[in-house]
Amino acid sequence: MTTLTVNGEPVEVDRPDDTPLLTVLRDALGLVGSRFGCGQGLCGACTVLLDGKAVQSCDTPLWQAAGASVVTVEGLAADGPNPVQQSLIEHQAAQCGFCISGIVVRATALLDENPAADAEQVAAALERNLCRCGSHQRIVDAVLAARRLTP
Repeated sequence: MTTLTVNGEPVEVDRPDDTPLLTVLRDALGLVGSRFGCGQGLCGACTVLLDGKAVQSCDTPLWQAAGASVVTVEGLAADGPNPVQQSLIEHQAAQCGFCISGIVVRATALLDENPAADAEQVAAALERNLCRCGSHQRIVDAVLAARRLTP
């Protein structure tokens, strides 16, 4: 049994220690907001916060999350859209939506760490999140606008 906290709730998971965290989140806990994209930690669709740091959950083994706090995109919206989510909605920055949960999580981590991030810093932070729809500039603009919504 592995114990961790997911979106503020303690959970126990009976899976092998090398099971990808993404598999645990989606299959064992029913949290499907984090997406399976590449399975190699390269696309960012599966990004979650692990003790406040953005990580790709598809290549993070369960043992690495033992005793840790995991926050998924669902956890960021527990009380309604967080500032990044709200700004993405207002700017209509998402198209197909496949990549957006990972982008929301990574952008939230960035603004938590650096609330005054500029466009270059936002673009650099989101570099590992692939968007095939080509809406990166609208996403960057929305994240910059989210700075004013961030408490």
